[in-house]
Parts: sequence; structure tokens; C-alpha cells
Amino acid sequence: MKLLVVEDEVRLCDNIARHLLKEGYAVEKSYSGPEAMDHIRSYEYDAIILDIMLPGTDGLTILAHMRSQGNRTPVILLTAMDTVNDRIRGLDSGADDYLTKPFSLEELSARIRALIRRQSVGQTTFELKAGPLVLNTKARTAERDGKTIQLTAKEYSILEYLLHNKGVVVTREKLMHHIWNNDYELQSNIIDVYIRTLRRKIDDGHDEKIIHTLRGIGYIIRNEETVSS
Repeated sequence: MKLLVVEDEVRLCDNIARHLLKEGYAVEKSYSGPEAMDHIRSYEYDAIILDIMLPGTDGLTILAHMRSQGNRTPVILLTAMDTVNDRIRGLDSGADDYLTKPFSLEELSARIRALIRRQSVGQTTFELKAGPLVLNTKARTAERDGKTIQLTAKEYSILEYLLHNKGVVVTREKLMHHIWNNDYELQSNIIDVYIRTLRRKIDDGHDEKIIHTLRGIGYIIRNEETVSS
């Protein structure tokens, strides 16, 4: 999952980004309103952590512009202000959630997980499923037929993204953007390497295959009804 952290307090922004990177997210940072607007116009994110008081363009203006353009990316507002009117104004501007400074990084993580979970159609639990495969997004664990599958952080992130897009073909470029930072230099075959490893861990020894390749296009995890086809 790819996140954008927009916060002009450099130390706080870096601390948030470092915490989220440890949790397996791909994270980009912006320290000003105009820089954030450039990022949002150029890339897709799974969620945005957006400070209200920013140099150049404030967070509420950025949020209002996003919503006016049809951008429904989940947004958590950050602010040092803690009045009812401030919260109402933020939520009425289109925010999905609201955190008042100072806040716990663990609480921020929990709120991000809740937002992303709600974005999945019909997803009301911590589990993402495809046939016999179950991914627990809270515990960050995977099982097939009740047997635990050991995954690295990057393997987990790739599998989670594919499951969130179950039934949809995900291109290599899309995976690259959502799993790695844009300034990260990657070998051209890195996605193929990770997919092969995931297949070995998830599908080897089973007639029913979970991860499918559309040669020259990308990858797909099929819906439960068609996962064994």
C-alpha cells in the first residue's frame, strides 16, 4: 500500500514516514501544500495523511480541490487545533478521519488500516480471502488451508495489494508504484522475482492456483468463484 504524508514539521513528518515504512507501507513525504498538490496530481495513493496548517496551500484547500476533482482517496487530517468547529469543518471538507496533535503513531496506523479496509468493497473484517488463502491485515499474517505462510514485508505488501484488487488485472507498473517509493531504483525483473517467490510459497503442491499471470500484462487473483478455473 502506498501512502502520502503531508506535514510541514520536518521531524514529525520523518517520524511518521519512518514508522509507516517499518509497517511495510511505501511512503512518500511532502513538506508544503504546493508540493503535496504536485504529488497528488501525479500519483495514486491508498491513503493520505494531511496536516491542515501548511505553507503555500493549507490542507483543507488541498482536500476540497481533491474532492472537487473526484479524487476519493481516503484522507486523515492532522491538526494542532482541537475544537468541535475545527473537526466539523475538516469532516465537512471531505476528510475520512481526524487526528489531533499530539497523537500515537500506533493509533495512526490503526486508523490507516481501518480506512483501507473500508475501501475494499464489502470488506468489514480484517481478513482478505481468495479461495483457501486468508490474509489477516491486522496481524499481517497469511494462511492457506489453515497452514501459516511465512512472508517477508515486501511479499506481504504485494499479496495484500493483489487481494485488495481481487478479480482485477494489476500491471507490473501498478505494483511497482504501490509497493516501492518512486525514487527507489529497481531491477527490471524485481516484480517477477517476488511473484515467483509468492507462488512457490502459496501455490506449490496445490492443484488450485491463487496467483495468475497474464503474460505481458500483469497479475490477477481471481474471485473465489473462479479461483480454481
